[in-house]
Amino acid sequence: MSEGLPPPEADHGASTWRPKHNPYLVAMVVTVATFMEVLDTTIINVALPHIAGSLSVGTDESTWTLTSYLVANGIVLPVSGWLGRLMGRKNYFLLSIIMFTVSSLLCGLSTSLPELIVFRLMQGFFGGGLQPNQQSILLDTFEPAKRATAFGVTAVAIIAAPIMGPTLGGWITDNFSWRWVFLINVPVGVIATFAISAVVEDPPWAKAGAGKGKRNIDVVGLSLIAAGFACLQIVLDRGEQEDWFSSGFIQAFGVGAVLGLVGAVVWLLDRPDPIVNLRVWKNKDFAIGTLFISIMAATLYGSAVLIPQLAQSQLGYTATWSGMILSPGGFMILFMIPIITRVLLKKFQARFIVATGFFLLGIAMFYTGTITPQVSFLNLMSMRLAQTFGTALLMIPISTVAFASVPREMNGDAAALYAMSRNLGGSIGIALVTAYLTQRSQVHQAYLVEHLSDLNMGYQMTKQAWMNGLAGHGLTPSQMDSSALGGIYRTLVRQAAILGYVDVFRISGVVAFCVVPLAFFMKSTKAAPKPAAAE
Repeated sequence: MSEGLPPPEADHGASTWRPKHNPYLVAMVVTVATFMEVLDTTIINVALPHIAGSLSVGTDESTWTLTSYLVANGIVLPVSGWLGRLMGRKNYFLLSIIMFTVSSLLCGLSTSLPELIVFRLMQGFFGGGLQPNQQSILLDTFEPAKRATAFGVTAVAIIAAPIMGPTLGGWITDNFSWRWVFLINVPVGVIATFAISAVVEDPPWAKAGAGKGKRNIDVVGLSLIAAGFACLQIVLDRGEQEDWFSSGFIQAFGVGAVLGLVGAVVWLLDRPDPIVNLRVWKNKDFAIGTLFISIMAATLYGSAVLIPQLAQSQLGYTATWSGMILSPGGFMILFMIPIITRVLLKKFQARFIVATGFFLLGIAMFYTGTITPQVSFLNLMSMRLAQTFGTALLMIPISTVAFASVPREMNGDAAALYAMSRNLGGSIGIALVTAYLTQRSQVHQAYLVEHLSDLNMGYQMTKQAWMNGLAGHGLTPSQMDSSALGGIYRTLVRQAAILGYVDVFRISGVVAFCVVPLAFFMKSTKAAPKPAAAE
C-alpha cells in the first residue's frame, strides 16, 4: 500500500456516495471556470503590441506579462493536489476562481507595466489550481463507465480554449481595448463562483483527507518545486529573446531549474507523506499517458504559435485574421468529442485510436509543410483543421487510459501531475519550434545568399525584372540598382523564413510518426478505476 494513503477498508462512505446534482451540470460549471483560465494563456498574445504602446514600454518588455503568468502557473500546478487536500477541494477551487477574477480586474485597471506583471503573477498563481482540480472533480463525479464523457468535457477547456484565444483576443483588441481582454473575465468569474458554490461538493474520501498536512507543511519540498519550475519556465519563455545558453541570464536560470527539480524529486521520493506524490508514476498506464499528453501538447501548442506568427510576419495578416485561421480547429474538436466518446471508444481500443491520432497528426504536419509564400487563407485554415482532427483523437483516449487504474485517493496528485506534464510539454514545444525556426531560417538564408551573384543567370534576370519595374519612377540608375537589390534581399529573407517553417512542420510530423508504435504499449482494454488505495 502506498505511503500516506488510507487503507483499503477506509471506505469513508464512498461505496454509496453519489453527487447530489446532475454530473453533467457539475461538469459544465467547473469547465466554464477552467475554460476562462486556459483562454488567458493565449488571449493576451495578440494584444502585446497594444499593451506596450499603452504603457509606454518596448514590446520585448511587454512579454514579461506572459512570462510572469506562466511562471506562477508552473509553480502551483504540481502542488495543486496538496493545496486541495489542505483547504478542501471545493474551498480551494472557489478561492482560485474568486482570486483569479479579482486579479483579472486588477490587470485590466493597471496603469504601469510593473503593476500588470504583479497582477499577472497573481492571476497565474490562482488560475493554476483550476485545471487539475476540475479534472479531479470530474473523475469523482462521473461513474467509471462515463469517464470518457468527463474527459471530453475537459478537452473543451484544454484544447479548444487556447486555439480560440488568439481570435477572441484579436477581435477584442481591434474593436475595444487590450484592457477588455482581462475585464471580460469578471462577469464570467462572478457567475462561475455562485454556480460552483451551489452545485459542486467534495466526495467523502476528499473530505476525509481535507486539512491533512496543516501542521507539517513541507517547506523544503515546496521551495524546491517553486524554484525549479520558476527557473525552468523563465528559461523556456525567455530563451529565444536572450539567445539561449549563450546568455549568462539563461545559464543561471538553467542551473537553478536543474538543481531545483532534481532536488525536488530526490526530496519528495524520500518523504513518507510528500507534498506531491510522485509514486503515482509507478502506474505504467499513467506514466505513458503523461508522456503522450506532453508530446501532444508540444505539437499542438507549438503549431498554434507558428501558424499565426507565419500569417502576421510573412503574409501580412491582422491579429484578428491570423486568429481566424485557428478558430475552425476549435470547432472541429467540439464536433469530434461526442463522436469519440459515444462511438469510437465503445467500438475500438483506446490505443488504436491514439495510434491513429498520432498518425493523422503526422500526415497533417507534412501537409502543412507544403506551404509557399502564395499560400491562401483557406489553405492555411484547412491545414490547421487537419492538425486538430488528429489531435481530437488523442486527448480523450489518452486521459481515459492514463486514469483508468489510478486509485481515487490519488486522483488529486495524478490530476496535478497530468496537468503539469501537459502545460510543460506545451511550453517546451513552443520553445523548441521557435528556436528551430530561427536556426533553420538562418541556414536557408545562408544557402540562398550564395545565388546572389552576377555570375548567376537567375539572379541577373530577377534583378533586371526589378529594374524594369522601377523604370519610369524618376530614379537614377544607381537608385534603381539599390532598390532592386533591396527588393531581392527582402524576397530572399521571406523565402528563407518560409523554408524554415516548412522544416519545423516536417520535423513535427516525424515526431508524431515516431510515437505511433509506442501507442501499443498502452492498455489493450479500458480498465475501470480501482476503488481501493494503491498497493
